[in-house]
Amino acid sequence: MQGLITVMLLIISNIFMTFAWYGHLRFKASPLWEAVLLSWLIASFEYCFQVPANRIGSYIFTTAQLKIIQEVITLIVFSGFSIFYLKEQLRWNYVIAFMSMIAAVFFVFLDFKNSRTDHSLSTSSHLTETDLLVCNKPEENDYVRTKTSENPSR
Repeated sequence: MQGLITVMLLIISNIFMTFAWYGHLRFKASPLWEAVLLSWLIASFEYCFQVPANRIGSYIFTTAQLKIIQEVITLIVFSGFSIFYLKEQLRWNYVIAFMSMIAAVFFVFLDFKNSRTDHSLSTSSHLTETDLLVCNKPEENDYVRTKTSENPSR
């Protein structure tokens, strides 16, 4: 469930960020300062989803796995955005690049079960409903730092 929540939050955050970074390209006649201001406003919403996604996802994924998941989602969201919003064509070399990202996902998750079996953040290794609302408890942060220091392979 945490993985699904993480992915859904990353998808939402990437939609906001893609519009923040590239949405203004459809309105090149508008002043640059307006594009920057509007982009920052849109990007602020992106952080409301990205930060919780990374926090929740860190309970079950390594940082490298979170980053690869985020990059693949970014590529998927951007592909749809560029085709449907910017009216650009998807080219064969873009498809090859996308397949390379899929290979990256395969390799980053290849040893997933073995590298994460000792990963327990508390007496219960899953988020409670309260954790989802609060996005972590301060006392668990100390525990995570201690466990990370003891286990450098994480």
